[in-house]
Amino acid sequence: MKTMTCRQLGGPCDHAHHGENANEVIKAQDRHLKEVVAEGDTAHEQALAEMKNRWKHPISGMGWYRKAKRDFANL
Repeated sequence: MKTMTCRQLGGPCDHAHHGENANEVIKAQDRHLKEVVAEGDTAHEQALAEMKNRWKHPISGMGWYRKAKRDFANL
């Protein structure tokens, strides 16, 4: 089990996400961003918009995904 923070994944806070692999941590970050923005947290709006736009631009989105996987592996 490894831990990455919201900030390490491009967000604005130090909320910890735990997972056995990078995909679990990335999915936890996606849920976190959606939840806190739905609750009115404006600090996370930009990170949520970037997350949603990543998949509209697959080449740059894959760059972010590969970096997140490398960072997770290096923990």
